[in-house]
Amino acid sequence: MFQLGKTIVSEDIIEKDFVCNLSACKGACCIDGDAGAPLDKNEAKILENVYPKLKPFLRKEGIEAIEKQGTSITTAFGDLETPLINGADCAYVIFDEKKTALCGIEEAYNQGEVDWKKPVSCHLYPIRVKEYSEFSAVNYDKWEICDDACSLGKELQMPIYKFVKEALIRKFGEDWYAELETVAKSRFNK
Repeated sequence: MFQLGKTIVSEDIIEKDFVCNLSACKGACCIDGDAGAPLDKNEAKILENVYPKLKPFLRKEGIEAIEKQGTSITTAFGDLETPLINGADCAYVIFDEKKTALCGIEEAYNQGEVDWKKPVSCHLYPIRVKEYSEFSAVNYDKWEICDDACSLGKELQMPIYKFVKEALIRKFGEDWYAELETVAKSRFNK
């Protein structure tokens, strides 16, 4: 671990390789697990506001889950998340013709219907950020469903922090990312 400003960063994000391999995993991270995508308060408000524009992009099951549970939910621990369909799929997940899970929010964004790409937690994946009162912990979330992404990342020599560069800048800013690159370069030059 190392510190950058008010973040504590796992060395894994500069040492491990990763490139999403949707053809192998079929977007399993959006349909497996037992929780929705983490949201912050601002993102929950955005989802509430853009939902009418997202609705045409979503599956019937997703619309039903959202209209029953809300555009976001609050967990027993007080955290905000996207709702799930029957405790599995994210309510915002859609499928392409190859049965690959995609994000309905991102599809609406790609088609110019909304100006918000998707929750930053999804954009950052496989990085997870945990907010504490004095700092943010930036960690690699290793999950066996992403083994093919790790293999592809190794083949392409793409460290996690480079794969999620846009999302890290979105979350922490250009200056923070430049510091991260400096740390990564100094670690690999030794």
